[in-house]
Amino acid sequence: MPDQSQPSAPPLASGSIAERLALVRGRIATAAVAAGRDPGEVRLLVATKTQTPDAVLEALAEGVSLIGENRVQELVAKAPAVAGRIADGSLEVHMIGHLQRNKINQVLATATCLETLDSLDVAQAISDRCVRDARTGDRALEVMVQVNVTGEVSKSGVGPDDAAALATAVAALPGLRLTGFMTIGARLDDSGEEPVRAGFARLRAIRDEVRASGAPGTGSATELSMGMTGDLELAIAEGATIVRVGTAVFGPRPAPA
Repeated sequence: MPDQSQPSAPPLASGSIAERLALVRGRIATAAVAAGRDPGEVRLLVATKTQTPDAVLEALAEGVSLIGENRVQELVAKAPAVAGRIADGSLEVHMIGHLQRNKINQVLATATCLETLDSLDVAQAISDRCVRDARTGDRALEVMVQVNVTGEVSKSGVGPDDAAALATAVAALPGLRLTGFMTIGARLDDSGEEPVRAGFARLRAIRDEVRASGAPGTGSATELSMGMTGDLELAIAEGATIVRVGTAVFGPRPAPA
């Protein structure tokens, strides 16, 4: 499976989840102001990979209203703990890991948005399922097109040159609502800041091109999900509307057994 790991992060703060969340929110606000933006334009998605349901609930108790899951099996395992919040509309759950076709039904049972769409075949299969479930109109599944702005074979995503065509096709499918684009940036320790910013700027340009096309269903494609623990400031400077942060909130993930 393609590597969806985060870029190298700055040293992580110790403390409780509440204390770490406060620091992350401070970083987001500071970066937004430095970029001449309203901090309210940038949402924090808390990535819950490897975290227990109790840890997730602790984050939700601190006002987190948007979480993301990388693995379908973890999404399913945590679903009962957050089902009530999804039902009352106080929590969004995004799938931020690569989705295999045979896992579509499991994801649709819980996720409110799929950020990693990079294939028209998979998009059509999801659309067909949504239509069968009468999940259309206001109940349509929110989706984003994942773009591989770095060209690295280890990363999922459609190539930048093909992203606009895919997004336009996805936007026209019944049962799906195109809300924007997602990417995983280049590693800071490999390439420095400029290539990372250039990749984020490329994603912004793709979004702007798609919206300017006036194609059906593309007007709602406003989101840019980009930037993680190590590079969220660069992403915000380039227009991110969602930053995906896990380790800065929960601490380092346990080493694989």
